[in-house]
Amino acid sequence: MSSRHHIDDFMRGRIIGKIEEERKITDVAREFDIAHSNVSRLWKSFKTTGMCSRRHGGGVVRSTTPAEDRYIVLSAKRNRRTTAQQVANQFLAASEKQISRKTVARRLRGRGLYARRPVVCVPLTRKLRTARLQWCREHHNWTEQN
Repeated sequence: MSSRHHIDDFMRGRIIGKIEEERKITDVAREFDIAHSNVSRLWKSFKTTGMCSRRHGGGVVRSTTPAEDRYIVLSAKRNRRTTAQQVANQFLAASEKQISRKTVARRLRGRGLYARRPVVCVPLTRKLRTARLQWCREHHNWTEQN
């Protein structure tokens, strides 16, 4: 059996049964074509817990529920100009639960929305536009000259 595949619960039970028949771990591992260490770990786990099923879980606990995720997306869609930080503040006011700006951005990205930071664009004056155009004309063939 490949080392990348998990042993299913039925096979785990068979392995435990063979070892309880007082067969050696090495023989059982060879019979099921599994590494000796895996069978040994399974037997040790069975002796301590009394169960042979896999442990599930692990990973980071989510800070929001699916319903809260929907609320975050809805509040972002209501006003598309709000930032992720503003959505997080709205969420705090509504649910009294603190979440980070990054969490809001992740939840929005999961639904295909991308939080944007509105940046104020200062309009150029006529004088500044003329100066930029002149600079561009002077430096147009700069790479060819150097």
